Amino acid sequence: MSYYNTRTKAEPPSLDDLTAKLESAKVLQATMKEVNAYWRRFGTCVGAPGITGEQAQKLDNKIAATTYSWEKQPFSTYDLTNNNATIKRWESKVKELSKGFAGWEFEGGRAEANKELDRLQLFFDERPNENQRAILKASGFKWAPSQDAWQRQLTDNAIYSAGRIDFIKPTDGRTVREHQPKAPARDTGAR
Repeated sequence: MSYYNTRTKAEPPSLDDLTAKLESAKVLQATMKEVNAYWRRFGTCVGAPGITGEQAQKLDNKIAATTYSWEKQPFSTYDLTNNNATIKRWESKVKELSKGFAGWEFEGGRAEANKELDRLQLFFDERPNENQRAILKASGFKWAPSQDAWQRQLTDNAIYSAGRIDFIKPTDGRTVREHQPKAPARDTGAR
């Protein structure tokens, strides 16, 4: 048995899991900001909201042991920045997953939005010819023998890419984008 046969890919997180992680990261961000503000005001983390006395003592010891002037606070700027970037990334992913992508029929097969696997999957009645396979690969689709489908991650870019492939155009005359639900219009506030 080779190494490649024993590897398994992690399942992509579900919308519920991702939402829970997002909320947890937001709570962490707020706690880090509150602790930093408390430390600036009182010079200690003991009594800061959102952390235990033991955690506060560890943070105070860390600050006392730090010789760098730019790290003289419980949570450094890069901790806050990195956590904020994680929040933004997960918010974007939650937004994409909650759009509700839809599939379509095309000549010789069908396209499906597999939300459990987070994949746009193309199922062909017959094996695509060599030219079609080259176009699929160039468009970011990969053959997945376990799914018996050509697939790529389910994102807006996957939909745009699929819309540019002639041999998977919907048979009902609409475009690939027209098969996708419309995102709600943003209120710009201009009247």
